[in-house]
Amino acid sequence: MNPATTCAGTRSTTPFRQRWNRIAETCARAIPDSVLALVARVSIAAIFFLSGRTKVEGWLSLKDSAYTLFAEEYKLPLVPPEIAAHLAAYAEHLFPLLLVLGLGTRLSAAALLGMTAVIQIFVYPDAWPTHLSWAGLLLLLVARGGGAVSLDRVLRVR
Repeated sequence: MNPATTCAGTRSTTPFRQRWNRIAETCARAIPDSVLALVARVSIAAIFFLSGRTKVEGWLSLKDSAYTLFAEEYKLPLVPPEIAAHLAAYAEHLFPLLLVLGLGTRLSAAALLGMTAVIQIFVYPDAWPTHLSWAGLLLLLVARGGGAVSLDRVLRVR
């Protein structure tokens, strides 16, 4: 069934709908996919990178508070807090940097998507609206890659 068809089978072509369709088509032409990918890469990278910066001092020296956080609040199963703190801090620096550069975009986005799943399942299960918004950006990057404004494109990485 055609989406523009009503239940009675007649076409719905109201002036409002025609105007809305023209606006949507104009926006689709004005905002290329490469811009959407760039915005997705930078915005999700900022979220994770800034989170990583709260766990370290200087370049990458973990704060005592990061160890405490993983030992008392996060409490991941199977991974000791000392190791989890290091893995999270390094991942929250490396993968966002790669995303901003558009280098290894799909792999970096997949890694952060996995991290998001761990946070959702084991740490903050009630924060699903936030995690869902992160997952939306990351899934776009996993599926479509970094776009035209990326080192992946320059290096012809698929």
